Amino acid sequence: MKLHQLNGYIQKIYLVEYDHGLLLLDGCCKPDVSLLRHFIEQQLGRPFNDLKLVVVTHMHPDHAGAAHKLRALTGCQIASANIDTPWYRGLNGLLMYLIDVVLTVWVAGRLNKPAKNVLYPMRLKPDVLLNDNDLLPGFEEWQVLTTPGHTDRDLSLWHKPSHKVYVADLIVQVKKRFAPPYPVFHPNKYRASLARIKDLLPNALWLAHVGEVSLREADYQHMMTVSPTKPKTPWRTTKLKCKQLLIRTR
Repeated sequence: MKLHQLNGYIQKIYLVEYDHGLLLLDGCCKPDVSLLRHFIEQQLGRPFNDLKLVVVTHMHPDHAGAAHKLRALTGCQIASANIDTPWYRGLNGLLMYLIDVVLTVWVAGRLNKPAKNVLYPMRLKPDVLLNDNDLLPGFEEWQVLTTPGHTDRDLSLWHKPSHKVYVADLIVQVKKRFAPPYPVFHPNKYRASLARIKDLLPNALWLAHVGEVSLREADYQHMMTVSPTKPKTPWRTTKLKCKQLLIRTR
């Protein structure tokens, strides 16, 4: 196994190379398709259709945005959590989707990246549904861990031979300290997921927006301490700010 780490539009891209095929640990942003194609064909010297499996850990634009396009171009399979209901559903889902798209472009601007089209299908159509402790089809060194909290369907991927885990957005870094992500829709599940990763005693973690890191006991304790006890979502944040503004104007 050889892990290639590329700098995507707003996140790290983890491309895993085997002789029999390529595995993408997350679905990237829509603008990352050309970067991936160039790297696979020019740097690895392999055909683009050597990409066999794309895992979507959750439905945000920087984790699911390129999945359908990659399947159309390469014939790869898409794998994601076995959840019956789509993440973006109804009017609230549409508004949440639009907020997530705008936030993606905003983050790109903060990273001095140009604004690009990051629109992607609101509903994922996976080929493979993943349950807790499943092995990735065709890449059985990797075990699926359900780690919800950031959303209701977050997955982490444990590479058992190296005892390292790709945790996607379960952990981020803010002001040089490890921290919970934003949003956190399910606080109790989030803390349980964090504890699950800690209990594995991994040799290292791969974070979607940082790279490979090793966490200390103090890092886990800090995240547990600062993790929200109530859902921390765009809706609640907006309501709180409106309430604060109303109080100030009285």
